[in-house]
Amino acid sequence: MFGFKVIIRGDYALFSRPEMKVERVSYDVPTPSALTGLISSVFWHPGVKYVIDKIIVYKEINFVNIRRNELNDKISPQSITAQMKGTGDATVFCSDQQERAQRASMLLKDVEYGIEFHFDLTDEKDADMTKVKCYNILLRRLKKGQHFSQPCLGCREFPAEVRLVDELPASTLRGDADLGFMLYDLQYEKNKDGKPSDKALPRFYRPHMKDGVIDVAFCAKELVC
Repeated sequence: MFGFKVIIRGDYALFSRPEMKVERVSYDVPTPSALTGLISSVFWHPGVKYVIDKIIVYKEINFVNIRRNELNDKISPQSITAQMKGTGDATVFCSDQQERAQRASMLLKDVEYGIEFHFDLTDEKDADMTKVKCYNILLRRLKKGQHFSQPCLGCREFPAEVRLVDELPASTLRGDADLGFMLYDLQYEKNKDGKPSDKALPRFYRPHMKDGVIDVAFCAKELVC
């Protein structure tokens, strides 16, 4: 098993609960899918699947309420392409005040996590791709602090610092906590041609945090769709 250990920290984080609809409320800890996306920003390939094994919470869970200006809609890629060709409407999307909305968000403040993860190769890997090759690529990028896009903690507004370590230090938190059902990942259906479709099936798991440690591999043995 080709595994890594990293420490992730940031000033703010937002791992949105899907049941809260318009107002954004964060989970107490990051979801495995959010951490998978964060690691993918360092090195992504369709033939590589990241698996989160353990999450260590180093700081007390601290929430803060803020209000942010958001857009109710987004510009379609087709309209951007048309404007680049000079055939589309040249109106500025954000000029319409009705498209803007101020929403409340409950964020996590001053977070730091230790993440233990590994990766597997899927059927979409290249012919010359091996686990050793992928391991060396990811190892090199983590050591140099390289990434394809800025790693973030749930939202792009909240950047994350990612540091590779040999061993994860122990957490100073004490006590047991049942965190309830949390999103684990999204399983995308495949089209007739074998490629992933836009339809996704959410899967949930019930993590238990003991002395700041969440054994994701153990808790994810029983997933709920």
